[in-house]
Amino acid sequence: MADGPDGGRPRVFCIGLNKTATTSFHTAMTMLGYNSLHWGGPEPRLAVEAAAAAGEPLLSGLDASIDAFSDIQALSERFVLLDQQYPGSRFMLTVRPRDRWVESRRRHVENNIARRDAGTYHGNFLEIDESAWIALWDSHLHAVRSYFATRTNFVETDLTAGNGWAPFCALLDIEEPQEPFPWVNRTAS
Repeated sequence: MADGPDGGRPRVFCIGLNKTATTSFHTAMTMLGYNSLHWGGPEPRLAVEAAAAAGEPLLSGLDASIDAFSDIQALSERFVLLDQQYPGSRFMLTVRPRDRWVESRRRHVENNIARRDAGTYHGNFLEIDESAWIALWDSHLHAVRSYFATRTNFVETDLTAGNGWAPFCALLDIEEPQEPFPWVNRTAS
Protein backbone atom coordinates (compact mmCIF):
# COMPACT_ATOMS: atom_id res chain seq x y z
CA MET A 1 0.00 0.00 0.00
CA ALA A 2 2.98 2.32 -0.41
CA ASP A 3 1.65 4.45 -3.22
CA GLY A 4 -1.69 5.69 -4.46
CA PRO A 5 -4.07 3.59 -6.52
CA ASP A 6 -2.10 3.98 -9.74
CA GLY A 7 1.16 3.01 -7.99
CA GLY A 8 2.99 6.08 -9.24
CA ARG A 9 1.90 8.93 -7.04
CA PRO A 10 0.96 9.32 -3.41
CA ARG A 11 -2.49 9.51 -1.95
CA VAL A 12 -3.21 12.98 -0.61
CA PHE A 13 -5.31 13.64 2.47
CA CYS A 14 -6.64 17.08 3.36
CA ILE A 15 -6.92 16.83 7.13
CA GLY A 16 -8.25 20.32 7.76
CA LEU A 17 -11.67 20.64 9.35
CA ASN A 18 -14.68 21.56 7.24
CA LYS A 19 -14.99 25.24 6.26
CA THR A 20 -11.21 25.58 5.74
CA ALA A 21 -11.22 25.74 1.92
CA THR A 22 -11.60 21.99 1.57
CA THR A 23 -13.72 22.44 -1.57
CA SER A 24 -10.93 24.49 -3.13
CA PHE A 25 -8.49 21.72 -2.15
CA HIS A 26 -10.74 19.16 -3.84
CA THR A 27 -11.10 21.21 -7.01
CA ALA A 28 -7.36 21.85 -7.16
CA MET A 29 -6.58 18.15 -6.77
CA THR A 30 -9.06 17.34 -9.54
CA MET A 31 -7.35 19.90 -11.78
CA LEU A 32 -4.03 18.18 -10.99
CA GLY A 33 -5.47 14.91 -12.31
CA TYR A 34 -6.33 13.24 -9.03
CA ASN A 35 -9.54 11.29 -8.47
CA SER A 36 -10.64 13.35 -5.50
CA LEU A 37 -13.44 12.64 -3.04
CA HIS A 38 -14.84 15.63 -1.18
CA TRP A 39 -17.25 14.90 1.68
CA GLY A 40 -19.55 12.59 -0.32
CA GLY A 41 -22.39 12.49 2.20
CA PRO A 42 -22.69 10.00 5.05
CA GLU A 43 -21.63 6.95 3.00
CA PRO A 44 -17.85 7.59 3.04
CA ARG A 45 -17.93 8.42 6.76
CA LEU A 46 -19.86 5.24 7.53
CA ALA A 47 -17.48 3.16 5.38
CA VAL A 48 -14.42 4.58 7.15
CA GLU A 49 -15.98 4.08 10.58
CA ALA A 50 -16.92 0.48 9.71
CA ALA A 51 -13.38 -0.24 8.51
CA ALA A 52 -11.92 1.28 11.69
CA ALA A 53 -14.28 -0.78 13.89
CA ALA A 54 -13.34 -3.96 12.02
CA GLY A 55 -9.61 -3.24 12.25
CA GLU A 56 -9.35 -3.00 8.47
CA PRO A 57 -7.50 -0.35 6.45
CA LEU A 58 -9.53 2.86 6.64
CA LEU A 59 -10.01 3.17 2.87
CA SER A 60 -11.03 -0.47 2.34
CA GLY A 61 -14.73 0.40 1.98
CA LEU A 62 -14.17 3.22 -0.52
CA ASP A 63 -13.58 3.23 -4.28
CA ALA A 64 -9.97 2.08 -4.70
CA SER A 65 -9.36 4.56 -7.54
CA ILE A 66 -9.74 7.57 -5.24
CA ASP A 67 -6.38 9.12 -4.43
CA ALA A 68 -7.28 12.46 -2.81
CA PHE A 69 -9.64 12.99 0.11
CA SER A 70 -11.09 16.09 1.78
CA ASP A 71 -13.79 17.09 4.25
CA ILE A 72 -14.25 13.56 5.58
CA GLN A 73 -13.91 13.99 9.33
CA ALA A 74 -13.72 10.23 9.91
CA LEU A 75 -10.44 10.31 7.96
CA SER A 76 -9.14 13.67 9.20
CA GLU A 77 -9.37 12.63 12.83
CA ARG A 78 -7.51 9.37 12.09
CA PHE A 79 -4.51 10.97 10.36
CA VAL A 80 -1.99 8.92 12.39
CA LEU A 81 -3.61 5.66 11.32
CA LEU A 82 -3.81 6.86 7.71
CA ASP A 83 -0.10 7.66 7.79
CA GLN A 84 0.66 4.18 9.16
CA GLN A 85 -1.68 2.29 6.82
CA TYR A 86 -0.77 4.21 3.66
CA PRO A 87 2.97 4.90 3.74
CA GLY A 88 4.12 7.47 1.25
CA SER A 89 0.88 9.45 1.51
CA ARG A 90 0.91 13.22 1.76
CA PHE A 91 -1.09 15.35 4.18
CA MET A 92 -2.31 18.95 3.95
CA LEU A 93 -3.72 20.74 6.97
CA THR A 94 -5.95 23.54 5.72
CA VAL A 95 -6.58 26.30 8.23
CA ARG A 96 -7.97 29.81 8.36
CA PRO A 97 -8.35 32.39 11.13
CA ARG A 98 -10.27 30.61 13.88
CA ASP A 99 -12.88 33.34 14.35
CA ARG A 100 -13.67 33.33 10.62
CA TRP A 101 -13.88 29.53 10.70
CA VAL A 102 -16.39 29.66 13.58
CA GLU A 103 -18.45 32.28 11.73
CA SER A 104 -18.44 30.20 8.53
CA ARG A 105 -19.54 27.12 10.45
CA ARG A 106 -22.29 29.10 12.18
CA ARG A 107 -23.61 30.34 8.82
CA HIS A 108 -23.46 26.78 7.47
CA VAL A 109 -25.53 25.43 10.37
CA GLU A 110 -28.04 28.27 10.09
CA ASN A 111 -28.43 27.43 6.40
CA ASN A 112 -28.90 23.73 7.27
CA ILE A 113 -31.61 24.65 9.78
CA ALA A 114 -33.43 26.78 7.20
CA ARG A 115 -33.15 23.95 4.65
CA ARG A 116 -34.41 21.42 7.22
CA ASP A 117 -37.37 23.65 7.98
CA ALA A 118 -38.08 23.83 4.23
CA GLY A 119 -37.86 20.03 3.99
CA THR A 120 -34.71 19.97 1.84
CA TYR A 121 -32.05 19.01 4.42
CA HIS A 122 -32.01 15.72 6.29
CA GLY A 123 -28.55 15.76 7.82
CA ASN A 124 -27.51 16.25 11.42
CA PHE A 125 -25.19 19.29 11.30
CA LEU A 126 -27.81 21.43 13.03
CA GLU A 127 -26.35 22.57 16.35
CA ILE A 128 -24.36 25.74 16.95
CA ASP A 129 -21.88 25.13 19.76
CA GLU A 130 -19.04 27.59 19.34
CA SER A 131 -17.28 26.51 22.56
CA ALA A 132 -17.17 22.89 21.40
CA TRP A 133 -16.05 23.98 17.93
CA ILE A 134 -13.19 26.03 19.35
CA ALA A 135 -12.11 23.11 21.54
CA LEU A 136 -12.21 20.80 18.48
CA TRP A 137 -10.20 23.31 16.43
CA ASP A 138 -7.54 23.77 19.09
CA SER A 139 -7.14 20.06 19.85
CA HIS A 140 -7.10 19.01 16.18
CA LEU A 141 -4.51 21.58 15.16
CA HIS A 142 -2.33 20.78 18.16
CA ALA A 143 -2.46 17.03 17.47
CA VAL A 144 -1.73 17.41 13.75
CA ARG A 145 1.08 19.92 14.24
CA SER A 146 2.68 17.78 16.96
CA TYR A 147 2.52 14.59 14.92
CA PHE A 148 3.86 16.10 11.70
CA ALA A 149 6.35 18.53 13.32
CA THR A 150 9.41 16.94 11.73
CA ARG A 151 7.79 15.28 8.74
CA THR A 152 8.33 16.06 5.06
CA ASN A 153 5.04 14.52 3.86
CA PHE A 154 3.03 17.38 5.36
CA VAL A 155 2.20 21.01 4.70
CA GLU A 156 -0.05 23.43 6.56
CA THR A 157 -1.67 26.24 4.64
CA ASP A 158 -4.29 28.92 4.87
CA LEU A 159 -5.75 28.82 1.37
CA THR A 160 -8.07 31.68 2.32
CA ALA A 161 -4.96 33.89 2.60
CA GLY A 162 -4.29 33.48 -1.12
CA ASN A 163 -1.55 30.83 -0.99
CA GLY A 164 -2.87 29.32 -4.22
CA TRP A 165 -0.84 26.56 -5.83
CA ALA A 166 2.32 27.02 -3.71
CA PRO A 167 1.46 24.52 -0.92
CA PHE A 168 0.36 21.92 -3.47
CA CYS A 169 3.61 22.32 -5.41
CA ALA A 170 5.63 21.99 -2.20
CA LEU A 171 3.72 18.94 -0.97
CA LEU A 172 3.62 17.10 -4.29
CA ASP A 173 6.96 18.33 -5.67
CA ILE A 174 5.36 19.57 -8.89
CA GLU A 175 5.58 22.68 -11.05
CA GLU A 176 2.91 25.33 -10.65
CA PRO A 177 0.02 24.75 -13.06
CA GLN A 178 -0.69 27.40 -15.69
CA GLU A 179 -4.36 27.56 -14.70
CA PRO A 180 -5.42 30.01 -11.98
CA PHE A 181 -6.00 28.51 -8.55
CA PRO A 182 -9.67 27.43 -8.18
CA TRP A 183 -11.30 29.46 -5.44
CA VAL A 184 -14.58 27.77 -4.52
CA ASN A 185 -17.23 28.91 -2.01
CA ARG A 186 -15.19 32.00 -1.27
CA THR A 187 -17.07 34.71 0.57
CA ALA A 188 -16.09 38.29 1.24
CA SER A 189 -14.59 39.01 4.64
